[in-house]
Amino acid sequence: MRLLGRRLRRVAKYLRGRLTPGSLILMYHRVTEVESDPWSICVPPQRFAQHMDVLRSTGRVVPLQQLNQTLQQGNPRWQIAVTFDDGYADNLYNAKPLLEYYGIPATMFLTSGYTEHKRDLWWDELDRLLLGSNPLPEVLCLLINGTTYRWELGTAACDSEKEYQHKSQWKVKSENSSTSRLNLYRTIYDLLSPLQTEARQKIMDELLAWAGCVPVLRSSHRIMNSEEMSTVGQGDLIEIGAHSVTHPFLSFLPANRQWEEIYKSKTCLEQITGQKVVSFAYPHGNYSTQTPALVREAGFTSACTTYAQSARLACDRFLLPRFQVEHWDGEEFARQLSVWKGY
Repeated sequence: MRLLGRRLRRVAKYLRGRLTPGSLILMYHRVTEVESDPWSICVPPQRFAQHMDVLRSTGRVVPLQQLNQTLQQGNPRWQIAVTFDDGYADNLYNAKPLLEYYGIPATMFLTSGYTEHKRDLWWDELDRLLLGSNPLPEVLCLLINGTTYRWELGTAACDSEKEYQHKSQWKVKSENSSTSRLNLYRTIYDLLSPLQTEARQKIMDELLAWAGCVPVLRSSHRIMNSEEMSTVGQGDLIEIGAHSVTHPFLSFLPANRQWEEIYKSKTCLEQITGQKVVSFAYPHGNYSTQTPALVREAGFTSACTTYAQSARLACDRFLLPRFQVEHWDGEEFARQLSVWKGY
């Protein structure tokens, strides 16, 4: 009889979670404007301000840990939490002042291994090489993971201004483009994603040599250094979370390498910021069946995915869903919140 009662209570809790509006965890990456944004991760500061104004008007924004605690306690109250991934420097210089102005708390998931990095992150470097206006050789050959690939760019090796403008507006999630450079970008990105850091960097070096370019660290694309990471966490509004050491696709790593990425990012960020780091976000939203257990074992109390769904009472606290925010104006952002509330 007692067992039946516990089962009925669990069922009731689950049904309450499905019948009430879900809480929303919002995912930002960058608050800036750049020429090329294939992953739709940049929100211009003026539009970000509009988003924060909308959020303030809801009166529902809480820190991520408070939202998570509410879910675990079985409280179906609708709430919103704001998060940032990666740790680009514009989070400090553009996002934090606006968060403070509007009084919006946020969790910033920082990548700890690039504080002294001297070149763009690999996906930004790939964007610069293949989606820029620079002329390229007509043929590219790469040996990737034991397989030789050959691509012929043809006329796309030297794009016209019109074609360059088209590339700068192209988004990964849009329909496949017939433009060779766009297809090449997505194909190489997919081939490099499963590789471990060392193997991927070797191929990026080969791509740089092929394109006649040198590694650069653009001020517009850099990750925060240690001093800036310490600064962004000061005050009462910003919680520092971990986002791994090198931002890998964790599901392609063996368990010992996953552990290093997860645990070392926590200890490094705690040393840099002086904060206890208890929240984690899976890089690229990617994880294996064993990853959540490793995150729990490392001492985190929750972890965020990139799965687009509202957070309900039945949510696994180590698989919290989030919605990616794009560069909408305030009106469209408010409309998206209304739609997401019912997911």
